Amino acid sequence: MSNHYSEHFTRMEATCGSLLCELQGLWKEVGETDGQWETTLLEIEQECLKVYMKKIQEAKECRTKLQRDIATAMAELSDIFTSMGESSVQRDLKPGGNLKEELEAIIPLLEDMRRKKVERINQFVGVVEQIQKLSNDILGVKEQNGNKVFVDETNLSLRRLEELHSELHELQHEKINRLNQVQGHLDTINSLCTVLGMNFKQTICRVHPALDDLNGAKDVSNSTIARLAAQIQSLQELKLKRMQKIQDLASALLEFWHLMDTPVEEQQMFLNVTCKITASEPEFTEPDFLSVDSIEKVEDEVSRLEQLKTSRMKEIVLKKKVELEDMCRRTHMVMEALISTDYSIEAMESGAIDPLYLLEQFDLQISKVREEAVSRKEILEKVEKWLAACEEESWLEEYNRDDNRYNAGRGAHLILKQAEKARTVVNKIPALVEALALKTTAWEKERGAEFLYDGGRLLTILEDYSSLRQEKETQRQRQRNQKKLHGQLIAEQEALYGSKPSPTMTAKKASRTPTTAASNRKLSFGGAMLQQVKPEKPTSRFHPNKKADSSNENSFANHHRSSGFTSHSGIFQLSAIEFYNI
Repeated sequence: MSNHYSEHFTRMEATCGSLLCELQGLWKEVGETDGQWETTLLEIEQECLKVYMKKIQEAKECRTKLQRDIATAMAELSDIFTSMGESSVQRDLKPGGNLKEELEAIIPLLEDMRRKKVERINQFVGVVEQIQKLSNDILGVKEQNGNKVFVDETNLSLRRLEELHSELHELQHEKINRLNQVQGHLDTINSLCTVLGMNFKQTICRVHPALDDLNGAKDVSNSTIARLAAQIQSLQELKLKRMQKIQDLASALLEFWHLMDTPVEEQQMFLNVTCKITASEPEFTEPDFLSVDSIEKVEDEVSRLEQLKTSRMKEIVLKKKVELEDMCRRTHMVMEALISTDYSIEAMESGAIDPLYLLEQFDLQISKVREEAVSRKEILEKVEKWLAACEEESWLEEYNRDDNRYNAGRGAHLILKQAEKARTVVNKIPALVEALALKTTAWEKERGAEFLYDGGRLLTILEDYSSLRQEKETQRQRQRNQKKLHGQLIAEQEALYGSKPSPTMTAKKASRTPTTAASNRKLSFGGAMLQQVKPEKPTSRFHPNKKADSSNENSFANHHRSSGFTSHSGIFQLSAIEFYNI
């Protein structure tokens, strides 16, 4: 390179020297002076210097531009590598290389990195666009065509791209969950609308118009999901309200059918309603079952039956009265103590009392009796056992008074077995009475009222029974002592006189003693209790004299039913006086 420049300078010097010589010769011929020649040479030198200086300045500017381009390219390369998360490139210049070669070596690498950066930006733009779209769907923000996607070009690393992909996957997963949630809400609303007889499409369009588009994208924003949940809550409340209404109407239908003996043919139309009277909310799934038209039909039927009920009020009240009497009879309660004498059928017929009010009073008392019957059930069962034991006691006493009970005959062994069973039951009576008294006392203490049985206090009845039973036991002991004394007298007579009376005569004399006669005249204790407490007809027994005694017992029971239950203490006193007289 230096040799080339030396030859070039030598050639220039030769050329310039020849030209100066030629110019000097011309000026000599022209007659220019030496001073002018020197001036001209100085001018030529100055012009050459100017040309050289200009070229040097241009060369410096070119060098500066190349250096600046190289620095700019290197800075851009460094920024691209930094933004893409790659290591910076190192300048690889050959020894003795000039700036142009260095720039030419950087330019391809820069263009390649620019291309890669554009591709990376496009990847970021695609992901960010999807993220922005999903975010708008979730937030319920409408997209605008003029909105541009902003990408931070200072961070285009693969790590950032992976983070964006992860965020995109989360948003996609959330949108799928929201779509499932929206679809679940729509299915719930559809089932509710089906039962309530409402238009499903109109209902969901009031929430959001896009929900009716089967092929389009459904709105999954928080506001839409919240409105769907609110709509479900509203429909469920409406369903519960209508369900309660239809069940109340069904209860009214059943009550009217029961009161007025509605034929099965008329009931058939509304059996699907009455079968849901105790159903829970999930069991109401039939289409249009809770629609306005269905409820109006049931309301019309209830109104018709109510009008019919008004016209047949007297018959209904009479049935209610019979029902109350039957319940009181079965629970051994006195109806007169529950219903005032002013609430009578005669008062209703005379117009002194409203039939509806009278019916309400009967319904109120029936409900009270039902409630009372639940608490009295256990005691009444024990009373029934006690009465059955008293009946066994009555039969056993009657059997013991029969002188022919040991005679052999048809069925005698059966009667003996029955007598043994009766004795077993009778022996349990004291424990049964004690348990019944304790249960009754606990009942009275709990409820703060007396336990009445057919108008009389059960504890009083039990006390009188126990007192009479004790008196009877005393009487039996007295009889046994008298019998023992009588046997001793006979033994003394035999010892004194040596005569032994025949067994037949002894038995006859014993049967004629005052004690035995009084015992036969005495009213059976168990029978008296049965006649007081249980006027129903007793069960048949194997006994030879049963037919003769049944008419007397029935006449006493009929007399007791006609006179009410206010004579318990009187009968108990009469029985006690008889025992003492005996």
